[in-house]
Amino acid sequence: MMKKQQKTRRGVSDKVRKSKAAPEIQKNPFEVKINRKKFDVLGRKSKHDVGLPGVSRSRAIQKRKETLLKEFRMKDKNNKFIDRRFGEYDSKMTPEEKILQRFTLERQRTHDRKDMFNLNEEEELTHYGQSLAEMEKMTDVIDSDSDSEERGLLSAELTATHFGGGGGLLRKKIAVEEGKPRSRQELIEELILKSKQEKRERQTQKEESQELTEKLDQEWKSIQNLLAHKTPKAERKDEMDKPKLDQYDVMVRELGFEMKAQPSEKLKSAEELAREEKQRLQTLEADRLKRMMGDAEEEAVQTNTHISADDMNDGFILDGDDRKTLAYKDGKWNIEGEEEEKEDDDDEEGGEEEEGASDDDDADDGDAEGEEEEEEEEGGEDDDDDHGDLRSEEGSEDEDGQGVEEEQLDAEGPPAATEEQKKAEQEAARAELPYTFTAPDSYSDLKQLLQGHGPEQQRLILDRTVKCHHPSLSPANKVKLQKLFSFLLEYVGELSTQNPPDLRTVNALIPQICGLCHMFPQAACKAVQTLLSDSGHSMEETLEVKGRAPMPDLDMLVLLKITALLFPASDFRHPVMTPAFLFLSQTLTKCVVLSLEDVCKGLILCCLALEFVSLSQRFFPELINFLLGVLHLTVSDKHNIGYTVVSPFRRQGKSSDLLVLKDPNTSHTWNRTHTSLNTTHRRPAQSPEETDHYRLSLIDSCLDLVKRCSSLYKELPSFAHIFQPIRTLLLKHLPVDIYPAPIQDLQRAILDAIPETPSQHAPLVFKKKKPVPLKLFTPKIVQILDYGKKRGNTREEKEHERLKHKYKREFKGALREIRKDSRFLAREKLQDVLNRDSERKRRVKELYGSLATQEGEWKALKRKKRK
Repeated sequence: MMKKQQKTRRGVSDKVRKSKAAPEIQKNPFEVKINRKKFDVLGRKSKHDVGLPGVSRSRAIQKRKETLLKEFRMKDKNNKFIDRRFGEYDSKMTPEEKILQRFTLERQRTHDRKDMFNLNEEEELTHYGQSLAEMEKMTDVIDSDSDSEERGLLSAELTATHFGGGGGLLRKKIAVEEGKPRSRQELIEELILKSKQEKRERQTQKEESQELTEKLDQEWKSIQNLLAHKTPKAERKDEMDKPKLDQYDVMVRELGFEMKAQPSEKLKSAEELAREEKQRLQTLEADRLKRMMGDAEEEAVQTNTHISADDMNDGFILDGDDRKTLAYKDGKWNIEGEEEEKEDDDDEEGGEEEEGASDDDDADDGDAEGEEEEEEEEGGEDDDDDHGDLRSEEGSEDEDGQGVEEEQLDAEGPPAATEEQKKAEQEAARAELPYTFTAPDSYSDLKQLLQGHGPEQQRLILDRTVKCHHPSLSPANKVKLQKLFSFLLEYVGELSTQNPPDLRTVNALIPQICGLCHMFPQAACKAVQTLLSDSGHSMEETLEVKGRAPMPDLDMLVLLKITALLFPASDFRHPVMTPAFLFLSQTLTKCVVLSLEDVCKGLILCCLALEFVSLSQRFFPELINFLLGVLHLTVSDKHNIGYTVVSPFRRQGKSSDLLVLKDPNTSHTWNRTHTSLNTTHRRPAQSPEETDHYRLSLIDSCLDLVKRCSSLYKELPSFAHIFQPIRTLLLKHLPVDIYPAPIQDLQRAILDAIPETPSQHAPLVFKKKKPVPLKLFTPKIVQILDYGKKRGNTREEKEHERLKHKYKREFKGALREIRKDSRFLAREKLQDVLNRDSERKRRVKELYGSLATQEGEWKALKRKKRK
């Protein structure tokens, strides 16, 4: 009874479980969603599908498993297998098309390979080792209509050719003829050998026919002139009647006979050029060292030997017969000859070592040196070849034996050079500049390297140093040349501060500085920035301590000039030129002018400032202010001037009359000359007349700068306002009457360039308040759509609202898909964690079980031992 009750309870529970489970989805035809398409389009994926309600979720999950889950599994993995077969990911191709295309590509690849059996260029089909093309020609077919005795009978060859059974017959026939059967591999190899031999015979026959054709052409050319004859008059008329060729036809024929372009040599890279240049310098240096040691002449001396008329001069030398006969003495091999040769070889090697001990360091360069000497030697050999026959004839005809003496002199060679000539050549080699130099590691090394040489020699030394340490030759050369650039800037500054300054050497070294700057722009930028910042800081410290700063020396002026040559000044902001601009403006506004040397330095700074802004046409107010101050120094009467003087100049003071002439008559003896930069450092004591001439030169330079500034800034709207103080000074206060004619011409040109009355246009400024808009009485019409939503009344506003609505919808859909993907990945990650935990628990249980089993076995074994 109990068992029956349990069965009934189980049956009831199963029914309850079945009733609680989700009902199966039945295929109701009214609930099936069908997306119909009107027509099929080739090559387009079909998005139409048939599905039931609720099935889309499972399909989405399945799609995520195929795409997103695979990407997640393969994340951070590189061992992916990518199917690179043709058309694998092309959905537009059918499987049959893919297979056909792959088969075609495979056949093309295999066809290009050189096969063992593909002896000719074209593929040849064979059957049992015989060509099908030859079999189709029917060359071996016996004509049934012939009058032979075997008329009407079929031979074995004919049967093998036409009925396909000839393979066995042919093999039997060959085996009978040779007496032993041969394998298929032997037959194939024999066929290959025959085909190769035929191909070789065809090639030789073709070459022979080509040689005969060329020979016939040459013979025809030799007898063609003999066949020349005059054409009859009738034929000449026909030739005259022929139309003349047009210019186009003549040009086409000429182009056909023109020489075709020949391939030029490959352009060498910068690394190859640098390597070749270094090797050339090393070769020249090795040659110079040898000339210093006096070893060059020994190599240059050659013995002039007699050359007969039959000598082909092909450099062939018949080797001597050094073979020895095998001899025995007292039952042993006689090796006395070898011992003597060994001793002679040892003596020769020792002599060579003694002679070449001084040239061991230049052994690597010995093969490449003396190119010019080799050419001269070759020329000497040619001369000997030209006159060798004459000498031999003269020697044979001479009865007194003079020919024999000449031959002896030729064999002995020219007389050796005297000791005085050797010493002169050695001194000349010592006086030459070395061709290779080591890069200086410090400024003292560079100074020691360049001192004692002229400007051109110093430039040549730097050029060779850069070529020997090109960055492409070694990575360490880059640091050496970067240091060399900073050392050169320091060296140029030292040359500029000498008394008098060595500006010729500075001018010669500027190309090398430019080359190093182009090679290492970042290092050059940092080096110049450091010098500019140091000068600016020193000027600020001087201003804080003394309240005024002197004009910079000539070394700083030269540095600013080099900076303008190295870097572009037209950029809006530049890491080097912007600090240079600031330093110039700071110098022109804060450095006081106390002497004529300061005026000259200031005008040089104005020239540099004008050079900086000549391309960008940037307004430089400090430049205009300084030129006005310099012109103010020429005015003797400082009352009622009508303009304002700004720092560093003063309206009145001790140094406010620097450019006032002491003697007006000196203007008659003044000649326009360029102001020398040597005077900026320290001007020697001069007479009053020379000082007035110097003042006139400075005034001329200042007016020339004003003229250039007016031509540069004439397009500015406030041009007249800016130059109005200068016009007032030139027109009313400048003593033009006592100045020479060139300065008066400059003054008139400047006044003509600057207008008398400035423009009446007010400067542009922002208004204090925004303008109040006018009231509009036209009502604003707004279209009101359904549900009270307001839309724009114009087409652009409607389109904007439509795109905005579409954007929101797409944005929400994208967020929804991202959330679904995130939930899907979270579920998969959780499932992976659960699987790993369950697997770990299972393994732990197995381990504990195995340990318990081992423990039980060990205890049982222990009990047995006790018993």
